[in-house]
Amino acid sequence: MSKKLKKFSFISFLLIFSFGAFANNPLATKQQIGMFKNSKTCIVMESGVSFFNAPVKDAVQKYWKATQYEFIDQDEFSKRRNDPKYSFIVMMEGAYDKDPGGVSYNYISLVLGDRSGNLTKMPEFCSIPISYAGDLDADYEYAIPAIIKFMQIHVTNLEKDRLPISLNGLKYYNKTGYKDMVLLLNKEKMAPNADSQEKIKEVCPYKVKFLSTAEIQKELTENPAKTLFHFHVGAPQDAGAGKCFDMLFDPEGNLYYYNFRKITNDNPDGFNLNDFNNIR
Repeated sequence: MSKKLKKFSFISFLLIFSFGAFANNPLATKQQIGMFKNSKTCIVMESGVSFFNAPVKDAVQKYWKATQYEFIDQDEFSKRRNDPKYSFIVMMEGAYDKDPGGVSYNYISLVLGDRSGNLTKMPEFCSIPISYAGDLDADYEYAIPAIIKFMQIHVTNLEKDRLPISLNGLKYYNKTGYKDMVLLLNKEKMAPNADSQEKIKEVCPYKVKFLSTAEIQKELTENPAKTLFHFHVGAPQDAGAGKCFDMLFDPEGNLYYYNFRKITNDNPDGFNLNDFNNIR
């Protein structure tokens, strides 16, 4: 993202249905969903060296079916963002409302152009957290294909179920009882109380594999059937505040679980026993 946009204030930035109490970006209306269907979707590439560009470009080329699309740079985004005939997949930086210490996160967002040119007024369809802002070790590449698929599923659901989505956010998708499915858990992103088979056996009736991100990627490539994989956005090691986000997707882009919470000394970062209880 350009320096100009990075300096833009995105406090309480993201769409009202993603997490709850956000101040600015409006939830897309049904009319705007219709406009999206007739738009050209511009995928905004990050400036300089970025881990974002390659996986997003690859996933869009393979899986984006909802609209015509085009890859553009930051300068072109600045020119087009006030035109509602364009929609955008773009990485945006924002702080969750009342986040301790004003910690910022990177989100991959699907938005519609707005004639005002004001970034906070661009109607938003979907935003998924992918990393803490400034975290150079974030590893989200394996989740990008499912996220790109999910965005398209979500727009369809938003068209028919706008009210419940606006009330529940991404928790609208939360399900329980994953019979006959295998959970691929990121072993590097587990809370201390849930980082082994022994610790979770009383609360998790499902088949589980504790894997590295590379191993999850391999499983998704070689044996994706009846599989759910874990995607976690948590604090970098030097962060003393903030929230963590946990998601379970299947390889087809269906979201089965979404949760977020404040990180504390008593409730440390990572997928934990409460998350297992939520999905039983």
